[in-house]
Order: sequence, then structure tokens, then C-alpha cells
Amino acid sequence: MRRTSSRRPRRHRARLAALLTVLLTASASSAGCQDAPTEPMLIRIATGSTTAVYYAFGQSLAAILNRELPDVDARVVVTAASAENVQLVESGRAELGFTQADVLPTSTAGSSSVQAVARVYDDQLHLVTTAGGPVRTLDDLRGRRVSVGAPRSGTEITATRLLEVARLDGDAVRRTRLGLDDSVTALRSGQIDAFFFSGGLPVWGIENLARQRATRIVDLSEWTEQLSSCYGQVYVSRDIPRSVYGVDAVTTVADPNYLIVSASLPEPLVREVTRLLMDGRAELAAAHPAAGRMSPRSAIVTAPLTLHPGAAAWYREAKP
Repeated sequence: MRRTSSRRPRRHRARLAALLTVLLTASASSAGCQDAPTEPMLIRIATGSTTAVYYAFGQSLAAILNRELPDVDARVVVTAASAENVQLVESGRAELGFTQADVLPTSTAGSSSVQAVARVYDDQLHLVTTAGGPVRTLDDLRGRRVSVGAPRSGTEITATRLLEVARLDGDAVRRTRLGLDDSVTALRSGQIDAFFFSGGLPVWGIENLARQRATRIVDLSEWTEQLSSCYGQVYVSRDIPRSVYGVDAVTTVADPNYLIVSASLPEPLVREVTRLLMDGRAELAAAHPAAGRMSPRSAIVTAPLTLHPGAAAWYREAKP
């Protein structure tokens, strides 16, 4: 339940307003512009495809930040998702971003420039094909045309690892690298036989596809243990019930998603972002159901990343 109407959050906002004024004034003074009007602090949120979860989550979060935080200009950035998002935050081209946990060991898990705000929900790996097609198991991808996700996406990393443990690497599968929207279009037109996409339930692009034509999602449950054995314990098995897409229920591979942050952001600001993230769960869930699965207790489990000191301060006070 949101607490922004209480006296305590109003005091928080007042303190944050004073802090941001000091920070922005100091920045202008150091640049020789003491008398110039201060610009809002830009918060760029790196997301993903416009029909996937990161984008919906990010749009709602940006709206909350813009409404509740003075002198902040929060904007959503459309990206290829996880791997690109980590790179953007690490390089200072985004302040916040979403990423799958399994992307981090291959990029900047130990980097002091990227820290965590929260574990937000789990991504399920979807292997999507047509209901009347020949792909019923992972091994049926052999020799077929398959999209493994957009370049630098979390989907590409997870799908590539899955194909490796299933001995479908190399030329065993005719791979292409498409984002969600292009994958759906290519499957509809017969340019590919199947595609992978990793996202929280429901993925709207897949939901729309299943409404328009008979669709199958392939069960991948037998591969969770092998992926965990080869690449670490981030992977778990999760169900995709029939109620999500109206197709046969399956169990698939899943891994956690994190909201990450630039370590350079001021501690009080990140503390307020964390508070609004947790207090705004109902509003975020209205934008996408996956966002409603957060809780302060689960949010602090962010290995291999450390929590930003501002986020850690809020959780200590909240005592999840």
C-alpha cells in the first residue's frame, strides 16, 4: 500500500527537495553558472522492447518518480534489454535499468559503478512456435530457423546457454537475432520456425500472438538443472499456466530480474527511489502484473550485485 499521503513521506520529499537543490546548485556553481537556473536531475531508465515487461514497468516507474520527486526528470529509454541496459548504466548513459541476473557474470557483476536497487520479479524463458508446427521439444529446433533474441539482450544470453547445454550449439540451429516484435512478425510470416524470449508473465507481444493464431510454448523444465550446474544457481523452474496465454501449461527456465542503478547517484535520491518502488507496487502492478510480485523481503536478494547504500538504508528502516 502506498504511503505518499502520510506526513512521513512528505517530510522525506521536503528533505529530498532541499538535497537536490543543494546538489544542482553546487553543480551549476562548479561549472561557473551560479546565477543560471538549475536544470532537473535527469533519470534515464533503460528498459527494453515496447511490448515487453521492462518498458511497461519503466514507464510506470518514471511516472511515479516525476510525480513524487521534485527537480527530477525521469525518462524511459527503449533498448535491446538486459545486457545493453547494464552497459548503459555502467557507462553513465542511464541512471537506472533492468537486467536479468544471468547477464551479470558475463559483464559487470563486480563493477563498483553498477549496484542494485531491488530484485523485482523472475523472468520466464519462452520458446514460442506455431501450434501446428513440428517444434514440440527443444531438440526439434535442430536444423530449423530460430530467433535467439536481440543482440545484447538477456534473452540471447539465456537462449545461447540453453542451446549449448542441449548440444544444439554451432550450426545445429539456424539462428537469427531478433527482438520480440520482429520475432513475432517473422514467426507469423513463416520466416522462422520458433523464437526465444525471456520476460515476466504475461509478455504482451506473446499474448497478442496467441490471441491471433494458434500458438505453442515449449516445455523447458528438464534443462533447469543442467543450466544451473554449468552457469550458476540463478536458474529455477517456473510454471507458465494455461491462464496466461490460453495455451497448454508448461514449465520453463526462469531467473531473477534486478533494477540496477549507477553507483554515482546520491544516496538520499536512491533511498527515495527505493521507497517509491516499494510503496508504488499497486500502481506498478496496474501497468504490468509482474511488477506486483515484488516485496521488500525478496527485493534485497541481489547477488552477485551489492545494494546501493541508499537502497540498503531504506530496507534497514523498513525491516523486511
